[in-house]
Order: sequence, then C-alpha cells, then structure tokens
Amino acid sequence: MNIIEKLKKAELKGRGGAGFPTYLKWESVLKEKSDLKYIICNAAEGELDLKKDKYILENYLDEVLNGIKIALETIDNSLAYIYLNKEYYSLIKDKVRDPKITLIQEEGGYIGGEETVAINVIEGKNPEPRKRPPFVSQKGLFQKPTLVNNVETFYYVSKIEKGEYEQERFYMLVGESIKGGVYELKEKMTIREILKETNNYPKEPFYVQAGGGVCGEIFLEEEFDQEIIGEGFIRVITYNEDPFKIMERWAEFLNSQNCDKCTPCREGIYRILEMVKNRNLKGIEEIFLALEKTSFCALGRGAPTSFRSLINKVILK
Repeated sequence: MNIIEKLKKAELKGRGGAGFPTYLKWESVLKEKSDLKYIICNAAEGELDLKKDKYILENYLDEVLNGIKIALETIDNSLAYIYLNKEYYSLIKDKVRDPKITLIQEEGGYIGGEETVAINVIEGKNPEPRKRPPFVSQKGLFQKPTLVNNVETFYYVSKIEKGEYEQERFYMLVGESIKGGVYELKEKMTIREILKETNNYPKEPFYVQAGGGVCGEIFLEEEFDQEIIGEGFIRVITYNEDPFKIMERWAEFLNSQNCDKCTPCREGIYRILEMVKNRNLKGIEEIFLALEKTSFCALGRGAPTSFRSLINKVILK
C-alpha cells in the first residue's frame, strides 16, 4: 500500500484548522505535470496563545522531518521548505541538515498561517493572501505545483507510514483557572471529555472558546458534549472574567496582525476594537456581516465568530 492509500485509509485531515483530507492534497499535487514541485511545512503558528506546533517541534522534530521526507520521496523532483515564525526558527535552525529542506523565517505574523501568504513570503513578496483559483496544488510557490501541510499533519504522515497512527491528535488547553498544556488524545473527543481526561475541568462555573485562539466559537457548559473543532484549541473562561476585556484582547490582536490588503477587514476590525473598548455594541452585527461577506480571505471572514458568540451567549444572555 503506497502512502496516498495509507493516508486515505487513515482518514487523516489537515490539522491547520480547515480539516481538508490530506490524501486529496497529495493526490492533486501528484497529478500535476511539472519539472519541479514544492513542499511547504507551515510552522508559522501566529494564532493567539496557540503553541501546539512548538510543542511538537520541541518533542517530535524527527517525526515531522520524516513526514516531510516521505512527501519528498512521494512527489518526484520536489524541494521542501519549512516556514517558521521567528521563535520556532531559532528552536530548530541547527537541527535540520537535509539539503532538500530549506528553513524560512516567516514575516507574516498571524496571517502567515494562510498558505498563499507563506508562499508570497518565501518568494520575497508582501505577506498578503493570493486570489484563488489557481490553487496552490496547481500554481503555488514560484508558479509550480505545491503541497502545503502544517507541522502536526506531517507528524501524523510519519506515524501513518510507520503503522503507528491510532486516530489521535494534539489539543492545547489554556485558561487562568486550569493548568493547561498540550495533550495527544484520541480524535473526535467531546469538549467535556477532553477537559476531564486532562484534569482541566474547573469546579467553578465556566464556558470555553474552542477551535481557534482568536476566532474560535464560544460554547456554554450545556454544549460541551460535542466534538472539538478546528485547531484543537480550548480556552477555559470563568464567569468572573470580563467579557469586554476578552474581546478587547482579541480585537487588539487582530488589528495588530491585519495585513491591510482589503478595506473591509482593515476598517472593520478597527471599528470592532473601538466599539468593545467603549462597551458600545450598537451596530456591531452590521460590521460582522460586512467582514463575512466582503473580506478577501478566510481570516477576515472568520473574525466575527468569536465576538458574535461571546456577545450572544454570555453578554446578552
């Protein structure tokens, strides 16, 4: 059984948040005809409070590199890049010696997690997203077919090739009332199961933000019996924490990390920051709708998720 068949049988999905079947990405790059192809391991991880890839690079770098090498062996005439934020670059720069793997320090910040931003930075261009189509599997880095997966995905590619994959994934938990940390547990666990399995279930009333560190949705305790989504991130929030301060932190982060490519995202995030600072939410839903309908990339379109769910489920409850 070749690696594509193994990835399909394992039902591995990308761990960068989108959850796209990994084997389909690999297949789409393989079927393209080109004298040269590229592989990118995206280790930008600029999400607020998220350090899951850092944990993997610190503890399982050999597995990640092996996953990249498997891709190099599978995709003929290919070269690989690892696109790292500055902290992670310093962490592994002296540990990677494969001539077919080049390390690149990212300059994109939060938006660097978007695959076309990573490609632009590697090419020496501005850290901005590209219009799609064409998709990166067709015309990616230097207009060549390109495979982009994140750190955790390559880790599990290695595990699958070795026959050691047991339908697991990494979860990161943070919060003022818990010990937190990064845990490797079974896939398809519910929020409640993860919190109890890791001894991170507070005694005091709380809710969580799940999926992403800044754009994850808010879930109340009666909603904890659903599976974790997105990036495997859970933020535990107690009711004595000020929800407006939480939103202000989100908005300040998004405003500082904005690529400024499109007006709806640039102006919309700034207006959200002003409104939550002033604790005046009148008209904020119109800004959310504008972001969702007209932002250039998925990061702008996904930005309202956390704000809207916190407002509706906690502030207006």
